Amino acid sequence: MSTAGTPRAEDERGDRGGLRTALAGLTTRGRSFLAAGVAAAICAYVLGQPDLLRVGLLLAVLPLACATVLYRTRYRVSGSRRLSPARVPAGGEARVHLRMDNVSRLPTGLLMLQDRVPYVLGPRPRFVLDRVEPGGRREVSYRVRSDLRGRYPLGPLQLRLSDPFGMCELTRSFSTFDNLTVIPRVEALPPVRLIGEAKGYGDGRQRSLALAGEDDVIPRGYRYGDDLRRVHWRSTARYGELMVRREEQPQRARCTVLLDTRAIAFRGAGPDSAFEWAVSGAASVLVHMLERGFSVRLLTDTGSSVPGEGSDGFAGSGPESADAAGLMMDTLAVIDHSDGAGLSRAYDVLRGGNEGLLVAFLGDLDEAQAAVAAKMRQRSGGAVAFLLDSDAWLREPTDVPGPAAPGGERLRLLRDAGWTAVSVPRGASLTEVWRQADRDRTSAGPTGTTGVGAAGAAAFGAAAQGAALGEGRS
Repeated sequence: MSTAGTPRAEDERGDRGGLRTALAGLTTRGRSFLAAGVAAAICAYVLGQPDLLRVGLLLAVLPLACATVLYRTRYRVSGSRRLSPARVPAGGEARVHLRMDNVSRLPTGLLMLQDRVPYVLGPRPRFVLDRVEPGGRREVSYRVRSDLRGRYPLGPLQLRLSDPFGMCELTRSFSTFDNLTVIPRVEALPPVRLIGEAKGYGDGRQRSLALAGEDDVIPRGYRYGDDLRRVHWRSTARYGELMVRREEQPQRARCTVLLDTRAIAFRGAGPDSAFEWAVSGAASVLVHMLERGFSVRLLTDTGSSVPGEGSDGFAGSGPESADAAGLMMDTLAVIDHSDGAGLSRAYDVLRGGNEGLLVAFLGDLDEAQAAVAAKMRQRSGGAVAFLLDSDAWLREPTDVPGPAAPGGERLRLLRDAGWTAVSVPRGASLTEVWRQADRDRTSAGPTGTTGVGAAGAAAFGAAAQGAALGEGRS
């Protein structure tokens, strides 16, 4: 998906700073000419040489005349910028297209076009544009790339005007800029198949029974595939079209992705850090569940969610699915560490009711926070936790392992509470740990369990089997 920058015309009528600004634009050559002219004029006055005085005046007047002419130059040009695409995953490239139009009746001179970009996106692009005829245009492009997610401003555009002798250079700036959003890397996950939830929703979810017999059933129009035994003949005769009984109300499956952003839970920085892996994992699960038709919600340890998100999260089907994914990716692109010390706010949000599937990406947990995370399992239909040990992520592969960290105890505590908890080693592939969570859930289930899920979502299983397993462990 690409987003075009809004073209805006800017009037290049010179700087309002006056002649002082024009003199400040003198190049090294212009300043040298001016200094040589002044020195020659002083020597001519001291030595009484009129010919040397004329040479000095010529050297001094030339850069001043160039600065005055360039200062009074009238150019009317318009500039536009277009990003392709406007959202790019970390490590990917985006192309920026620049277009300059001469909307005046006079040709321009030699122009140097420069666009401001953050240092993390690469060097500042510069282009030299030849004389642009009246009504003409010039188009150039450059590429930007970042390994760090974020929202980066591009612009404003700058035009550098120069005289033919190279004595003076003046810079004119446009006022518009665009934003390039670098989103987390999204990894494709294996398809999820929950027992009785092939699409994440259906008519068999929650029955709404009539209280006063068949006449009180609210009918709806017939849809292809409806059972003909559900035809409501009285309403069909009344409305003149085939109507069926609305005996069941669809209820969409829900999935909450919990992202731990506490600064004390993650150490290290950079694209290969544990926190960046957790952000990328959360983005991958959100996109995967949206594609499966689930209503998804992003939740952080601070209890905050995506702006504009409904109480049930974003719907995973229909034309709004792409917009929902874009909003969540924009949120994850700029998410940063929080100053919180615990997960209690997230628990307060989750304990309001059954949240369906719960996938958590957690950093270092102390005993108290592990207990809070264990209680979250009671409010969800099932839960999978991916635990990232900061010490293991900071340790080089050749380093000698230190003393045993409390991560193993935290894993056991979560598993005893009914979680499917998986420890994430440094540089692990999300697909592999996703499958590992599925294998752990399957091996922990009772004999004869049917319906093999994929990765973490399968850990939530069927209601009868998964809930019984969780209650037995708690």
